[in-house]
Amino acid sequence: MAKHPREERTFLMVKPDGVKRGLTGEIIRRLEQRSLKVVAISMFQPTREQIHEHYPKDETWISRLGEKTLTTYAKYGYDAKAELGTDDKLEIGKMVRGWLVDYMTSAPLVKMVIQGVHAVDMVRKLAGNTMPSAAEMGTIRGDYSVDSAAVANKEKRAVHNLIHASETAEEAEHEIAHWFSPDEVHAYNRAEEDLQF
Repeated sequence: MAKHPREERTFLMVKPDGVKRGLTGEIIRRLEQRSLKVVAISMFQPTREQIHEHYPKDETWISRLGEKTLTTYAKYGYDAKAELGTDDKLEIGKMVRGWLVDYMTSAPLVKMVIQGVHAVDMVRKLAGNTMPSAAEMGTIRGDYSVDSAAVANKEKRAVHNLIHASETAEEAEHEIAHWFSPDEVHAYNRAEEDLQF
């Protein structure tokens, strides 16, 4: 049986740049302003293995990373083969995935489970475009970051985009189960919930 729409949950993680810049509180504030509630939260230092398990390992996903990188290189007139030693999308995808693991283990992270009406879509909307340089003003990434794939690729690192937010309900379910045990996720009513609708 499907849960009530108010019970939808998603996963959000404040990445190293968000933690180091002291934006965790601001991110939570923006979520709570939209009547979303934090039902689990923890700061932790991830291991490389935990991050490896967080990101997909299938070749389709890795090739897509490489494809995006090649598109960025082409858009800005950079020579991927000269800079990365290859123009094979799978090989480049593996490099980018490695940059992601390095980045995500470079500092503590803050992991959260967020609950509320259309939580997956609402959190994605509040986060803004994955590429901060393309994110709308008023979103978390649009207001607090200007990083881009072009800059990150040139510097051979992951894009610094402040937060990770699940893209789908299925992804949220997988990520919540990966990062939290059931007893770490709490149920409670916010004061205004009875007045909201």
